[in-house]
Amino acid sequence: MKLTTTLLTTSALTLAAASAQAQEMSNEMTLVSWGGAYQSSQQNAYVEPYLEMHPEVSVAWDESSNEAVAKLRAMNEAGNVTWDLVDVVASDAIRLCDEGLAMEYDPDELLADGDDGSKASDDFGDLIVSDCYIPQIVYSTTFGYRTDMVPEGAEAPNDICDVFDLETYPGKRALEKRPINNMEWALLCDGVAKEDVYDVLETEEGQDRALAKLGTIKDQTIWWSAGADTPQLLADGEIFMGSTYNGRLFSVIEEQDQPVAMMWDAQVFDLDGWIIPAGLPEERLARVKDFLRFATDTQRLADQAKYISYGPARASSAPLVGQHAELGIDMAPHMPTDPANAENTFLYNYEFWADYRDDIDAKFRAWLAQ
Repeated sequence: MKLTTTLLTTSALTLAAASAQAQEMSNEMTLVSWGGAYQSSQQNAYVEPYLEMHPEVSVAWDESSNEAVAKLRAMNEAGNVTWDLVDVVASDAIRLCDEGLAMEYDPDELLADGDDGSKASDDFGDLIVSDCYIPQIVYSTTFGYRTDMVPEGAEAPNDICDVFDLETYPGKRALEKRPINNMEWALLCDGVAKEDVYDVLETEEGQDRALAKLGTIKDQTIWWSAGADTPQLLADGEIFMGSTYNGRLFSVIEEQDQPVAMMWDAQVFDLDGWIIPAGLPEERLARVKDFLRFATDTQRLADQAKYISYGPARASSAPLVGQHAELGIDMAPHMPTDPANAENTFLYNYEFWADYRDDIDAKFRAWLAQ
């Protein structure tokens, strides 16, 4: 009898504790991402399943990831951080972590083990490039071009330096309105060896050299800020070629069936993932942790690849990548990490841009204004 009573008491206390814990979690979350096909993949792969499990929770999206560093700095200065979870690229995560604006975490404590039994720290491995960073996907920035605008007698562009060849491939280009990637491509096409690019770029002379090379196509370039810009410009036939994220190009090629093709040469690998803003109130932080454990598990990251051609950051997720949820096509060949697409990749230097981003940004903006 005593044993039964003890068990009942223990069960009641456990339920009470679980109930109290649930009550201590905020029922609202503001997630920050990039909009477009990528944000839709996040919504489909893990936000909607999480909300089905937690109907009491409401999620609002803010499409401000491109301005995340500046906005988090401003929020911190004002003492009013309104975001709960922020999707950023790796170099921005390193900056936010260094500035104390992102929360440090223990992967094996915060995140679920892999479905293969591996600890999260091993499953994500080297992709955890910062003590504050929770990687989700590997993507690349690369070029798309209009197949029906390739000049007669010319081969389809297949080399990064074709971007700078206005004689063989006339027409407008689209480049992102920031120095990252553009400076590296410019130096590669100005004769700098791949392994020397960042050594050159850290010097004033190297930066001037990159800008001079970009200057050869400056008057034929449309500068984009949103990931949707280049796919729209390609679909409208306003440009011959343009850079954007490979998932955006997948969408315009496979989902919209536009006369566009991918040029994988010198694609720049990068990571996208979450940071938790530092100093969140306990109830909001508790909800964020609960959501993150679910949203970054093996199955959820594999599920994201059903909606967009980005490689999951967990090693245990890769074998689970299957077909597109609507098109029914095999997604593996559309991943930037597929061997056929990754023959000549450029490895983005997160630490370099974390250290030099503000100074080179200012120089790039001044050059654009000339």
